[in-house]
Amino acid sequence: MTRLILSAAVLSAALLLGQTPQPRSINDGVYSAAQASRGQQLYKAQCAECHGNALEGTIGSPLAGSAFLSDWSARPLTTLVDKIQKTMPFNLPATLTRPQATDLTAYILQAGKFPAGSAELSEPMLARMTFPTAPRSAQPSAPEGNLAELMRAIAFPNSNILFNVQVKDPGAQVKKATTPAPFDYAEWGSTVYTGWLAVDQAAIAITETAPLLLTPGRRCQNGKPVPVDKADWKQFVAALADAGRLAHQASKARNFEAFTDITEKLNDACANCHKVYRDKGGTEGSGATRCQP
Repeated sequence: MTRLILSAAVLSAALLLGQTPQPRSINDGVYSAAQASRGQQLYKAQCAECHGNALEGTIGSPLAGSAFLSDWSARPLTTLVDKIQKTMPFNLPATLTRPQATDLTAYILQAGKFPAGSAELSEPMLARMTFPTAPRSAQPSAPEGNLAELMRAIAFPNSNILFNVQVKDPGAQVKKATTPAPFDYAEWGSTVYTGWLAVDQAAIAITETAPLLLTPGRRCQNGKPVPVDKADWKQFVAALADAGRLAHQASKARNFEAFTDITEKLNDACANCHKVYRDKGGTEGSGATRCQP
């Protein structure tokens, strides 16, 4: 009896000292049905347009199913709540409160067939909750970004640098001065490589990164696979890389006049692909049919 009392005392002392509790699985019933119901109403108003009425993904990625669980395999539930609160809705990020983001997470768990419990999902619980580990076969080595993110990060800004040569001679640009305070790295960086150097680098970026559009496992913004095996997709990617090479050759030669034809080829490379795989999905490529021929 004495040993049992001592063991209980040690356990109590450990809890008082703040030792980290063991993680819990979301299979343990970590949200309430009432909380999921609140989240469902919020989802219909704020999320369904992009992620689909059944969380299947349309403009946005799916929030249920094997692809979603693979993406979130073994990750803490708090990271999902953080993402919802800080980045959603896509057109009005950071407008949801923490309780709203938590309620939405409860609804996502309910839609994913994870059981409800008696207590609501709360802030102190979030870091202890983890998604189940997906089977290794369901965890392909996926690229970091989806197609839309890749295009916005590389193709869009660098194509615009090349398009701009149509109207502004890089050799005639005046070097910009930086604002001394407060220091802005992005503003400062834009003054380091200017004029033709910026055009050189943009052409290289387009040429060297075009093959990333063929990376196996990459998905479109709506969660559908990028059609990397389609013959026309490969042709569109090759045309983009060719336009980049032509731009680099002309840029190295500082041939301002050549860019009228080169940017026309770049525009065709982009527009021909968009016409088949993006624009047919709806305004600016939104909709469930994006990435489908």
